[in-house]
Amino acid sequence: MGNGEIKNRDAFLQNIASQLGRERKTTGVTRPTWKHQVQWSVLANHTQDQLVDVLEEQCKSIHTSFIRTNASELSDSLLAVIKEYGGKSVMISDDSRFQSASLHESFVSWENQDIAVHRWDHQKSEDSIRIAEQADVGITYSDITLSESGTVVLFSDQGKGRSVSLLPATYIAIIAKSTIVPRMSQATREIHQRVKDGESISSCVNFITGPSNSADIEMNLVVGVHGPIKATYILVEDQ
Repeated sequence: MGNGEIKNRDAFLQNIASQLGRERKTTGVTRPTWKHQVQWSVLANHTQDQLVDVLEEQCKSIHTSFIRTNASELSDSLLAVIKEYGGKSVMISDDSRFQSASLHESFVSWENQDIAVHRWDHQKSEDSIRIAEQADVGITYSDITLSESGTVVLFSDQGKGRSVSLLPATYIAIIAKSTIVPRMSQATREIHQRVKDGESISSCVNFITGPSNSADIEMNLVVGVHGPIKATYILVEDQ
């Protein structure tokens, strides 16, 4: 699969049918309508403000800081978190939303405070990976945000390398209020609908829930084993 395009589907399905010892069914197959579909009822009656409250509460369980701000104060909120993390080097994705929020002007001014900001360059991906490895903070926008689990969804394409959210020691996700949905059900439905409408969706969709966590068989939780040690979600009012 690449760029949302399914390849080798016929051969794959034919192989499954062969393993089942029957001919492949190409007609008469309908999606079942399940009697119980509780996945759509969870948080379904919540307003957008209530979903924000659920998200904020969930952040307490996933070891993630949560900050509310608005567009005019976003730059100051970002800078405050970066300083709290002791960040001197920052990696951001090559995302037009940074430009739309007029953050690039702020990034330039941060250099006077000894904070270097690097933008992901897909034409120099190896160099970008090395910079991300050394960065103190990685910053991305969330494309879809799951209130129930505190998960940010990132569509990783050319300008949005996965390393931005994975390799730096700490991570900041900028969450527009409008991107928040109740749970995984709505996120996958939205992705499916976008593909159905002909939109080209990245073949890599990352679901990130707070900082890196790992637990052994005795359930001893260790944070930061294979990713950022700390994470902050910054909620931006855009409605």
